[in-house]
Amino acid sequence: MTKNTLFTPLSLGEDLELSNRIVMAPMTRSMASEQLVPTEAMAEYYGRRADTGLIIAEATIISPMAQGYPNTPGLYSQAQIEGWQKVTDRVHQNGGKIFAQIWHCGRVSHPFYLNGDKPMAPSAVALQGRVPRSNDLQYGMPREMTEAEILEVIQQFSQAAANARKAGFDGVELHGANGYLLDQFLHWETNQRTDGWGGTPEKMARFLFEVIDAVKQQIDHVGVRLSPVGHQHLSLNEADLAISDYVLQRLNRCDLTYVHTGSHDDTPFDHIQGTVTQYIRRLYKGRVIACGGYSVNTGRDALAGGIADLIAIGRPLIANPDYVEKVRQNKPLAPYDSSMLDTLDQ
Repeated sequence: MTKNTLFTPLSLGEDLELSNRIVMAPMTRSMASEQLVPTEAMAEYYGRRADTGLIIAEATIISPMAQGYPNTPGLYSQAQIEGWQKVTDRVHQNGGKIFAQIWHCGRVSHPFYLNGDKPMAPSAVALQGRVPRSNDLQYGMPREMTEAEILEVIQQFSQAAANARKAGFDGVELHGANGYLLDQFLHWETNQRTDGWGGTPEKMARFLFEVIDAVKQQIDHVGVRLSPVGHQHLSLNEADLAISDYVLQRLNRCDLTYVHTGSHDDTPFDHIQGTVTQYIRRLYKGRVIACGGYSVNTGRDALAGGIADLIAIGRPLIANPDYVEKVRQNKPLAPYDSSMLDTLDQ
């Protein structure tokens, strides 16, 4: 591949042609309304970035019990569907493609967000630490999900995917990374069940694969974000390798649109013999999105070396809504600053 690989078009399937290999990574902004409805400012924000090959919108909760952060948008009410329709219309009018990332926080939550109820999780294993973007709330003990609740959440993922289709999204990404609910089932630390949903890699992965099957019945294009090496809301445990080996190999039979790295990709790990994206690429034979600290040059190198098919960019796209054009013309990029998180004006 040439140095201009970032701007090579890519087909991700029928009716999903990307103009370039640059992906806008999903980034939680906590800017939805108090009813968790996307706003006009969000439509403008995403619309300004429509020249990326694909936008993966911020993580979007599938039900009221899925919330773990303030003002994160949902995809379970009619008002939320209509709010997202304004976002997808704006992106499509500007020539872009956009996926919804659908999400359940599981134990990474607090009763403050759940009308006083305890967060649900595969097992009653507490997350230690302070709840971010809160008034010093501390995480507490979640409650173990019943099988009926597991089946209900699978249906909620399915309904969120159907709602994403109604809202005009080109596809959905399942947030199976970063220690949230789908990911909690895939690690020994957080899944200590001994029933049909835990105890072996096959049973621990069952929840993820039943969600994938349910979601694929509702929308054509489905991606999955994974972080096989626990690095956020989880502890690193090399014993998890058997689970992620099983998951990635079985995903080859799922006809996914892509698998997306959900970890910082600048650190190799001995037990996976490389970075997370290199590990995913060895076992998963479909399209791969690399994410985690990539620059223009390292992104080009990853594409040219065959490590990934697309490169997801995060903070530089907050600071530079015209990121794609600046890279194309080799213009300097504005530096990211954390103060930019206070508004959607960029």
